[in-house]
Amino acid sequence: MERISCGIDGLDEILGGGFIAGTSILIAGGPGTGKTIFSMEFLVKGALNDQSGIFVTLEERPDELRREAKIFGWDLNKLEEENKFAIVDAASSKAGLPTNEKYALRKGFDVNTLAQEIYRASRQLNAKRIVIDSISGLEFQYEGDSSLRAAIFRLSALLREIKCTSLMTSEMIGTDNYTRFGIEEFITQGLIQLFLREEAGELRRSILVRKMRGTSHSLKRYPFEIGNNGLIVLPSGEI
Repeated sequence: MERISCGIDGLDEILGGGFIAGTSILIAGGPGTGKTIFSMEFLVKGALNDQSGIFVTLEERPDELRREAKIFGWDLNKLEEENKFAIVDAASSKAGLPTNEKYALRKGFDVNTLAQEIYRASRQLNAKRIVIDSISGLEFQYEGDSSLRAAIFRLSALLREIKCTSLMTSEMIGTDNYTRFGIEEFITQGLIQLFLREEAGELRRSILVRKMRGTSHSLKRYPFEIGNNGLIVLPSGEI
């Protein structure tokens, strides 16, 4: 099986060599745990190694993402100009705001139109990596669980069709539920949880690979940090 580097320092070691190419992985965690940064670094590191990527944003507007990326030294504008990176803007339409992005929903939110834009971008970039941030952003677009689940399944089916290695982020509520809607973990081949907890008066971050089909992996929880250059997982510091 072909593997690709996660792009996160220390994580490939825990996973036995990285993600299996073509799989879909769920990144779940509460607010502030680092889901967006994790996903962005996955794409940026891939783009810098000639694996073009697409960031589908359902919550933050593209210019906000570009500004945040610069904090870590990631120049998204340059990667976009080189056709190695693209943002699909679904956040502006949700907020009822105009957008000048190349890939965007311009007439309100619709999951089929979103799927078409993702497909169009993936073909133009010959994308190898895709991120959808965040599945939780679909919640207020649909009335009833059945419509919401149908939208999530639609996006999941698209990712399988495109055959990219993909990450989907989702809010994790409390400690008993892995995901917000209870179905995300069943439509992905992997599940990585990010935690932010207070210990001895300090907030500490940790990561757990709960599921990764087709490969052996550590089941221990490890600390990680968000530094000036992105995430650093500490495999030697198991919790």
